[in-house]
Amino acid sequence: MTTADYHEDWKRCVAFHGHECPGLAIGFQAAKAGLYWIQAHHAEDEEVVAIVENDACGVDAVQVLTGCTFGKGNLIHRDYGKQVFTFFNRTTGQAARFSLIPGAVSLNPRYRELMEKNRAGRANVDEQHELNHRRREAMNTILEKPTEELFTQSEPKVSMPDKARVQRSEPCAFCGEPTMPLKMVHQDGQMICRACAKEKP
Repeated sequence: MTTADYHEDWKRCVAFHGHECPGLAIGFQAAKAGLYWIQAHHAEDEEVVAIVENDACGVDAVQVLTGCTFGKGNLIHRDYGKQVFTFFNRTTGQAARFSLIPGAVSLNPRYRELMEKNRAGRANVDEQHELNHRRREAMNTILEKPTEELFTQSEPKVSMPDKARVQRSEPCAFCGEPTMPLKMVHQDGQMICRACAKEKP
C-alpha cells in the first residue's frame, strides 16, 4: 500500500467518525493489521467478519476499512470493554486476534487533565487549543507505531461465527411490534420481545 492510499484510508475513517482521535487510530491500526494478516479486502458482503470487544471510537475505523457492519451481520460486538479485535476471512478460513498491549498507548497526564476539563465545560480557549495539539500528538504516535508494538497477535479464542440469519418477524405478544423470533423469549406461554420481558410485571 502506498503512503497516499494509507492517508486516504485515514481520511475516510475520520470523515465517517467525525473527528480525529487516538481511539480511532487504535481501530485503524487494528483493522489494517487484521486485513493484512487474513489477506482480505473491504467486504462487499460477509467475506470478512470482525468481532470487537468494545464500543469505542476505533470500531468506526474497523467498519470503514473492513466493510464489517451491524447491518450485514458481519460486525459482532462483545461488550467486554477491551481493545481487542478479531478478524476472519470466510473464503480462506484465515483469522487473527489483536489485543492492545498494556502501556502501548500511554496518554500524557496533562492530556488527561485537559480532557476532563473540556468534558466538564471548564477548558478555556487556550486549553482547548492545547488539548487539540496533545490529542493530535497522541494520535500520530499511535499511527506511526509498528503493529507489533501496539498489539499482541494470536489465534482467535472463538471459532468463526455463522453467517447472519434472515428470519421473518413475528409480533410480540405484549407490545405487538414485529420481532425476530430468535431474539424473543418464551414467557407465560407467549413469545415476547426482550424489551417487554424486562418491563412486564
